[in-house]
Amino acid sequence: MCYLINKMKPAKLHYWILGCVSMALCCWCTSDKFLQSDSHPHTWKKLYLAHHWPVTVCKQNANDCQDPPEYWTIHGLWPDKSEECNRTWHFNVTEIKDLMPDMRRYWPDVIHSSLNRTHFWKHEWEKHGTCAATLEVLNSQKKYFGKTLELYQHVDLNGYLQKAGIKPSSTYYQMTAIKEVLTKFYGVTPKIQCLPPEEGEKAQTIGQIEFCFTKELQLRNCTEPKGESNRLQTDLQLGTRELSVCSDTLPVYYPSQVQHRK
Repeated sequence: MCYLINKMKPAKLHYWILGCVSMALCCWCTSDKFLQSDSHPHTWKKLYLAHHWPVTVCKQNANDCQDPPEYWTIHGLWPDKSEECNRTWHFNVTEIKDLMPDMRRYWPDVIHSSLNRTHFWKHEWEKHGTCAATLEVLNSQKKYFGKTLELYQHVDLNGYLQKAGIKPSSTYYQMTAIKEVLTKFYGVTPKIQCLPPEEGEKAQTIGQIEFCFTKELQLRNCTEPKGESNRLQTDLQLGTRELSVCSDTLPVYYPSQVQHRK
């Protein structure tokens, strides 16, 4: 290459250098636009911190779901609009060994009772964590799971519902009342999902409450512009019944224990 450059005439060398610089700038601009574009498949704008109610998870599922925790547990921390961003970045449980006591308590695999099962965490990391890792604060497995636990403790959904008098009960709540209480306390609108009534039931069953965060990990509204779809709405698909956004017109059942079908 040096030999060729030395043999070039000054005018040709000048144009050759200009051409190389122009091509480099063009490639840089195109690359930057591709990375920043909202149409890029791995671009996301907010995070969902999803809590699920273990009793409802068990109601959905006919597996070995027994004696579920009687408090809201973590379902996951999900970037919107992206899934499985790096399929080569596999889950390694040894990276979160220091977090294991809190993981087992606050982020348990509700469906499978064994404490040694890590499939649930593997699923959450490979589907959602590899996408959240574009943020420096979440760019490792330890950071992703550790920060999710921190956000869970910060929100303290269990503590606040208790203070507000919203407890598991055999009586029904009004969905609008639950929304109003949560929005007033947190200052943002969460997303609440329910199981629809089965035949013979008159109430929906509360199953999941999601809080949304900005990329700076500040609480924000979960409401979406009209017509914008949410691919994460039915992330929890266990058995034949799926969660969907709760209806404001139906009463809400907040079950205290699993009702086993005969």
